[in-house]
Amino acid sequence: MSTQVVAATNITKYYPLRTGFLDRMTRKEELRVHAVDGVSLEIGANETLGLVGESGSGKTTLGRVLLMLERPTAGTVTFYGEDITRLAGENLRQLRKKMQVVFQNPNSSLDPRMRAKDLISEPLKAFSEVGKETIEESVLRALEAVSLSNDCLTRFPHEFSGGQKQRIAIARALVLNPQFVVLDEPTSALDASVQAQILNLLRGIQENRRLSYLFITHNVNVVKYMADRIAVMYSGELIEIGETKEVLERSLHPYSLSLISSIPQPDPRRRLQIVPPKGETPSSVNPPSGCRFNPRCPYAETICKTSRPSLREIKPGHWSACHFAEKFVDPIVTNS
Repeated sequence: MSTQVVAATNITKYYPLRTGFLDRMTRKEELRVHAVDGVSLEIGANETLGLVGESGSGKTTLGRVLLMLERPTAGTVTFYGEDITRLAGENLRQLRKKMQVVFQNPNSSLDPRMRAKDLISEPLKAFSEVGKETIEESVLRALEAVSLSNDCLTRFPHEFSGGQKQRIAIARALVLNPQFVVLDEPTSALDASVQAQILNLLRGIQENRRLSYLFITHNVNVVKYMADRIAVMYSGELIEIGETKEVLERSLHPYSLSLISSIPQPDPRRRLQIVPPKGETPSSVNPPSGCRFNPRCPYAETICKTSRPSLREIKPGHWSACHFAEKFVDPIVTNS
């Protein structure tokens, strides 16, 4: 792998669950939401790691922890080998220049009272380290990078289309020349044709600026196009990680197989040999023992209910947290 940019080691993030006074007096243990539970991963230079999973699986929380927008309950995050988990004050503030985020919905992430030029220049002004001319030059470069013309500078967010708003959000993230960007569902609020434009834009920006991306999505087709590697999360845990092509064609976890089965197959002769999962996503307050997927897994056995599987390397560069991952080594797609 290339130079390691961001690495997470055993990241855990719990949130205390608010309860009534009587519940707090009678319950021995405080209830907690297990948002992220023991996740370890790394992202290399100029690499896109796609993070996929159902809503509520902990993807966004993990992204926020990597940016230190949320403090982990346990575990460490390193940025170019430096532990940033306990950074505070000015040191944490300086880190913001190197790590940025593009949120899912530009309608909520852009202040409707600010013009485009002020939205894009806001990060530069926050650091107060450059003059007016430098700010204007940086804003124009960022605007050019997202393929918007200069006449956009004096317009307000409501005067733009959804795709243009997201381009402004991307320009704002780029204006400080970061090295790592978290893309949290950046195209899910856009039409399909606009999605393709934004995805191509992001790939071009990454190539030109040598950026590292964490691309969070529930759309497997999108991550197939964008990511070098895929990490699959389920109920707060990382259950599979590997090269994109390898995971999509030879997944080694039953939950990943169910996600892949949601991809429409243009060739009617190709079918997925998959038994769909049953039931609902487990409670994040009281997750099941053993493998968290075991109540829904069609292949579960007794050991799955009692023993939590570790993430282990089944094939070179391909890791799975399943007791029976070896049985899925053969390709899942066949011609009928």
